[in-house]
Amino acid sequence: MDIFLVTEPYCEMSIGQKGVVYMKNQIALVEPGSIAEEMGIEVGDYLLSINGKIVKDIIDYRFLMCDEYINVEIEKKSGEIWELEIEKEYDEKLGIQFAEAILDKPKSCHNNCIFCFIDQLPNGMRETLYFKDDDSRLAFLQGNFITLTNMKEEDIDRIIQYKISPINVSVHTTNSELRIKMINNRFAGNVYDRLKRLSEAGIKMNCQVVSCPGINNGEELQKTIEDLYKLYPQIENLAVVPVGVTKYREGLYELKLYDKKTSQEELDRISEIQKKYIKEIGSPFVRLSDEFYVLAERDVPSSDFYDGFEQLEDGIGMIRVFRDTIESSLKNLKKDIKGSFTVITGVSAYEEIVKGTQKICNVNNKINIKVEKIINDFFGHTITVAGLVTGGDIIQQLKEVEIGEYIIIPNVMLRKGYELASNNEKVFLDDVTIEQLGKALKRKVIICDFTGEDLINIINDHCKEE
Repeated sequence: MDIFLVTEPYCEMSIGQKGVVYMKNQIALVEPGSIAEEMGIEVGDYLLSINGKIVKDIIDYRFLMCDEYINVEIEKKSGEIWELEIEKEYDEKLGIQFAEAILDKPKSCHNNCIFCFIDQLPNGMRETLYFKDDDSRLAFLQGNFITLTNMKEEDIDRIIQYKISPINVSVHTTNSELRIKMINNRFAGNVYDRLKRLSEAGIKMNCQVVSCPGINNGEELQKTIEDLYKLYPQIENLAVVPVGVTKYREGLYELKLYDKKTSQEELDRISEIQKKYIKEIGSPFVRLSDEFYVLAERDVPSSDFYDGFEQLEDGIGMIRVFRDTIESSLKNLKKDIKGSFTVITGVSAYEEIVKGTQKICNVNNKINIKVEKIINDFFGHTITVAGLVTGGDIIQQLKEVEIGEYIIIPNVMLRKGYELASNNEKVFLDDVTIEQLGKALKRKVIICDFTGEDLINIINDHCKEE
């Protein structure tokens, strides 16, 4: 590795070596023994450019760093600008991390989807919660879903050029006219053409459908599944989730909810398609979220059906993961300990969590676990998933309830998003923090990823030896 350093006085805050205005990307970490440390780059310095090109985000950074010869502009904390010429191995990294993964502002969504959850939020919440992102970079970096409707052709070109893969795409329907109606964007009808173009370029995709009874379910959903399957294996899988409706829908499009009967009908219809695909490719390709099975009062499929559980973020296979990992981890539960816990969950998962914790208590009856089902007063009782339980509802419903020495909550209850990427804030959707919850209930709150393995490890770590 060869390094050549040129310095000159700093002139203006965001003007680079050659007078070009650059975006300033603050460096949050310099890895020990890295090129950056050897060059004298420090935390708090700014990366201005690589090879004279603006670095808009971590994707630009990764792509530009692939060259064996690079020219890096750094703005020091003093304001001095360094130009560094580096010869390195092709895959050798600079050894820095940034304060933000998305270094400019995320691209907002210009759609007006009839089922948009953000439109169903009450007033007075944190401003960032009302931000609708539709950014391909967040789809790659954080697993967010994008619609492809707000992208120019050069944005598609960038995905292909940088091989941004996999990306997550909210399809909802391949019926052009119906998609325009559902998304309320006149450019929404070309999604299948764009999916084909990305597929032909070798981009891997995961797709999602928010299924709205009477609109894009039934035969419409079947056609969407069949259309997307034609692009397999570039479209690796398809997740179908039921529409969620809060109590804040005044003036919005009238939507129906799934019930036991309609959930059973959807499961039966798609089951036939899944059987066909399993014979052809060894995988069902399309899977429905756990909520369908709970509503239909049917058991979830076996673990083989979920093929590595790649769709957990969509609520697909979470019950099966929890159930299987409880069974496989019971042998690790300590027998000479005792303690008491209160596990918090939503309405949908309550019965499953009760069954799982009973198995733990059956192995060691000196451990007392109480499961508390939180009714969603904040968003409305039609919202039953644990991921939308708020801290305020937990406090209100448990303040008069006898609870254990520790409170355990699933990590899905905590807000995640680009605005929290630079810190370790642990906060519910209603802005109640973990610290506030613990203080209000006078208990230590423990965050669990809600595999059975993690739950049993927490119990082992927080119980007392007899």
